[in-house]
Amino acid sequence: MERTVVYFEHPGRENTQECLTVVHRILCEGRHRNVVVASTDGTTGALFAETLQDSGCNIVVVTHHAGFKEPNSLELSEENRNRIVKAGARIFTGTILTHSIETAFAAKFQGIYPTHVVAASLRRFGEGTKVCCEIVMMAADAGLIPEGEEIVAVAGTGKGADTVLLVRSAVSKRFFDLKVLEVLAKPRG
Repeated sequence: MERTVVYFEHPGRENTQECLTVVHRILCEGRHRNVVVASTDGTTGALFAETLQDSGCNIVVVTHHAGFKEPNSLELSEENRNRIVKAGARIFTGTILTHSIETAFAAKFQGIYPTHVVAASLRRFGEGTKVCCEIVMMAADAGLIPEGEEIVAVAGTGKGADTVLLVRSAVSKRFFDLKVLEVLAKPRG
């Protein structure tokens, strides 16, 4: 099998449109029916949901949990929430797997915990790679995507998208069954 991989010189939102092109190209193959997109304030999620709404795919937008930045607040804007839902995509807002209760213990006791080791290890391949793995498990945990199937995952470094992976899904309880099958796009830096 041969496939073109897109490498970006720098991470960041300026790569979002090219990531959308990469996702569209793989969906045109007709083998993949599930797309999971990370989105903080919903801008990236809305763009992907609106652009792919006629693809016949199950599109899931995964956002930060409430209180991620500020207590009692969601970063997902109401306007973008409405755009995503209107485009037929679903939204999952929940705890980031590597930001679980262990983060509170690490902050209080200055320790290292398994989820932090997992996050640091995945970051060796880029922030977007770590996030792609997390959001696929989060969406599978919520029952929004099937387990054990090839999922197109999209994430980024900060804002926007700069990483597209093809991932065999698993719920977090079966973390070791999660497999990164293909890297379709990612930053080099």
